[in-house]
Amino acid sequence: MPGVPLQHVLLVGLVLFALGLYTVLTRRNAIGILMGIELLLNAANVNYVAFARYSGAPTDGQIFAIFVIMLAAAEAAVGLAIVLGIYRNFESIDVDATRLLRH
Repeated sequence: MPGVPLQHVLLVGLVLFALGLYTVLTRRNAIGILMGIELLLNAANVNYVAFARYSGAPTDGQIFAIFVIMLAAAEAAVGLAIVLGIYRNFESIDVDATRLLRH
């Protein structure tokens, strides 16, 4: 990324974060919420790698990004298991259906 200024990369991270946050807050579908969380984590990865590239510490950002990718994989596995459990009990993946779990 020799010709791309840091501000442009941070803008991409901001857009990814905003889209992920919007998706998490507006979706009622559990799969959509998981996809929004993935966008949030990818926005963090973009920022980690960008700051590492422009700060002069070339491997720190990549290490954090790999850690976040592993965290996202674990989150997806656990999240999909929860979604399957919700589907088995309610035959829907609408997160509003889980409101019955409170009673």
